Amino acid sequence: MTEKPLLQVENLVKYFPIRAGLLQRQVGSIHAVDGISFKVNKGETFGLVGESGCGKSTAGRTILRLYEPTSGKISFDGHSIENLSGKELRSVRTRMQMIFQDPYASLNPRMTIREIVAEAAVDHGKISWKESEEFAARLLKLVNLNPIFVRRYPHEFSGGQRQRIGIARAIAINPEFIICDEPISALDVSVQAQIINLLEELQEQLGITYLFIAHDLAMVRHTSNRVGVMYLGKIVELAECDELFQHPSHPYTKALLSAVPSRKAGARKQRILTTGDVPSPANPPSGCRFHTRCPFAMPRCTTEEPQWREVSPGHFLACHLT
Repeated sequence: MTEKPLLQVENLVKYFPIRAGLLQRQVGSIHAVDGISFKVNKGETFGLVGESGCGKSTAGRTILRLYEPTSGKISFDGHSIENLSGKELRSVRTRMQMIFQDPYASLNPRMTIREIVAEAAVDHGKISWKESEEFAARLLKLVNLNPIFVRRYPHEFSGGQRQRIGIARAIAINPEFIICDEPISALDVSVQAQIINLLEELQEQLGITYLFIAHDLAMVRHTSNRVGVMYLGKIVELAECDELFQHPSHPYTKALLSAVPSRKAGARKQRILTTGDVPSPANPPSGCRFHTRCPFAMPRCTTEEPQWREVSPGHFLACHLT
């Protein structure tokens, strides 16, 4: 693994306007992503975890420019992409792809598997339409599906098979970087491990770099090299995977890990319980955003936002307690 990051995100912000009234004037903003920074090295899997609604999926879509960033910097392979448009953005997108969460909603039901899988390669001029059937068949074989399925439609497949088709579509133009947006959360438990194993095999064969978005901490521990923990639009802790799981420092990280069942028979964990509900991203709390639910909150936490700092080599944290 090289030290030069393939992806670098600096103070990325994405706000969605709240509009009201007959004139649809903006009356506020949803702070979906509010100043996050991290890097993803070539060949690694970076895990981004947090509760539903914390902004992790929005972050992934903003990095790919499916959403326009409100502010911040996105660098891919040393080049800024946050202001690219037209042909330049199209060129970058051949190197970056996404695997979506819902395998039922992400495939066009009116298109055959051949059309779905080969569409991007045809559009970018990598193959002709005449070559697309053989091309799609090879990709289906690569994701462990029968090549004869190329002429079928999405409704003829199970959720796990559809997700394999989504993976085949994502790798069709040989991308260097893929964002996996909770790719197994909509699947049966029996199928989840198969999809994870497939992603790992493809990473090894094709040299792909992953940003793996999830809320399942056990799965993130299995798949990721480094992990960032996200809460209400901000990353509160980031470290090497083993370091984060063995020495969590932020109260939110500790609370998440304390809720993960132990694999050891008879082992007991001290639960760290949070109070109340997650605040609205339209009106986030002042100071530390976690202070309204944190069992260790101090008066300082309510008014002063904690600084993002390196507490040990490669271990970053935003908390007043440590």
